[in-house]
Amino acid sequence: MDWSPNGKKLAIANADRVVLLFDETGKRRDKFATKPIDAKYGKKSYQVKALVFSPDSTRIAIGQTDNIAYVYRIGIEKKVICNKFVQSSAVIALLWPSEDRLIIGLIDGKVRVASCRNNRCSTLYKTDVSVISLALSPDCRSFVSGHSDGSIILYSMDRRMQTKILTHSCPPYALVYTSNGIIIGGCDQRIISYTENGQILQQFDYRNETDHEKEFTVAVRDSFGQSVIFGSFDRVRLYSWNSRRGALDEGKPLEIRYLYTISALTWSPDGSTIAVGTLCGAVIIIDCCLKRSILKGHFETKYVSPSQVIIKDTATEQRVTIHSSKGLPINEIKIMGHDRFVVAYTTNTLIIADMRNGYCSEIEWQSAGNEKFYFDNENVCMIINAGEVNLVEYGNNEIIGWIRTELISPHLISVRLTKQQMKNINIIKRVAYLLDLNTISVVDLISQRQIAQFSHPIYIDWLELSEMATKLLFRDKRSRLLLADIKTDRKIPLLDYCSYVQWVPNSDAIVAQSIDQLCVWYQAENPDEMVMIPIKGEIETVLRDESRTEVIVEEANEKVAYELDQTLIEFASAIDRFDFARAIDFLEKREECDTTVLWRQLAQVSHNYFYH
Repeated sequence: MDWSPNGKKLAIANADRVVLLFDETGKRRDKFATKPIDAKYGKKSYQVKALVFSPDSTRIAIGQTDNIAYVYRIGIEKKVICNKFVQSSAVIALLWPSEDRLIIGLIDGKVRVASCRNNRCSTLYKTDVSVISLALSPDCRSFVSGHSDGSIILYSMDRRMQTKILTHSCPPYALVYTSNGIIIGGCDQRIISYTENGQILQQFDYRNETDHEKEFTVAVRDSFGQSVIFGSFDRVRLYSWNSRRGALDEGKPLEIRYLYTISALTWSPDGSTIAVGTLCGAVIIIDCCLKRSILKGHFETKYVSPSQVIIKDTATEQRVTIHSSKGLPINEIKIMGHDRFVVAYTTNTLIIADMRNGYCSEIEWQSAGNEKFYFDNENVCMIINAGEVNLVEYGNNEIIGWIRTELISPHLISVRLTKQQMKNINIIKRVAYLLDLNTISVVDLISQRQIAQFSHPIYIDWLELSEMATKLLFRDKRSRLLLADIKTDRKIPLLDYCSYVQWVPNSDAIVAQSIDQLCVWYQAENPDEMVMIPIKGEIETVLRDESRTEVIVEEANEKVAYELDQTLIEFASAIDRFDFARAIDFLEKREECDTTVLWRQLAQVSHNYFYH
């Protein structure tokens, strides 16, 4: 059995050599029969011994005793074999750590790696004793193989080197590789935890138990490597890592009479569900929940462990899993930022998650309970505490920078991040903020140095960096709008009586309002080229998708959309990113307009790009 990494499919192979596919609710959606290595041997000439999903959840690898591993592409249509890897002996175990790397354990003692890209297979290492189990580390950078003589071999995929680290007391049929070591169970009724160097950390001995524990046949860990489940006869046992003690805590065993021997286990990626397969052909689903609660009326929180919580918006079905990478108990959870963001507290850390995009960050934090959070930026959370602003990038487990200012408002602090790397352009992480009411500072968060400073005689009430953080718009108390070039320190007046201003999303175009005029600058590099459109109301917002950009204006109790020139906006965006093919494509589509100036600009930029 295996759960797909995206959590949407559960695959089960039965004794009839048929693979059954279930959805996340446990409803059967599909099935397909596996095939022998050669049709002449018949459909009953082999057994399925291993099954694993690809990292992208679109394929399933099947390991068979007739010396072959098949890879099936699973979609809505018919299941198609996309790879065949013929082996020297029966396939016993499979791992799929990366898209082009399938690990195969064989009964003749070999551990091999198969490339799904070129359909080739090579031997990583070989031993004289059968492989009976494989286990992958949580970071997917190493794995261990268990052999019938009790030996455990650690293989590092970074160093491409294998090391025998220990010999267990019995064949390690139940083998898991966690964030805190290697845990093994077998026919001696013991579970032993080892370090990666093979030193014993902990031992759970059930040989003298009055309930007559039988051999441990299979084991599985959660996706974070903090908890493990071991299956035996009529029983599953849970062990969770306690970061305070630096050891495993044993949970109360779950006993199910007449379940008989457990032959397969798999844990859903979000940690909410465990599927248990038995030797008799039964599959049961176990709900992993320590406690449930409801926040703000429609957010369901489900603790699957003290350090892992699933938050689900019952109104939209959006969900996110938050987890303390340090194994710390999550004490308090808050839903913030228009019900999009989750903030959770542990004793020493703060967890911030974006439910829409699934990004999650855990930072070191000692809370005094008086910090404030701003979620106005798409990529960054601002945490304000005692005049200090800490900036947290969603998905990054470190504070990317901090500033000190008493003038705290989403309109007075602007952060821009970009990960797009091109020639002459590095990763950009910049923040603009007010040192005082008349002075703007622009800081590079990567070097933690000030790269620009602008003074203005009138109090500043609004500022915002452009998408690439090369320009800065700001407005003063007298409603004058100015554009500053960060590289040259040059300031240019743009507009008087400015009541609204915004950068067009994902571009360096500017939209502003002055009295009854909608003012548009399609390129910040050309501030003299302004387009004015008469309007009869107040600008409410600017909306942009792949096909159009619209300015929404509230006019006489109705909303009117003014469409902007999408081609000009896209052209400017392409120029900023040096995407010349895209820029040429946009200009060629504007045959009805005079594009001479734009062609000249493209020629100049491309010349500087390639010859400087």
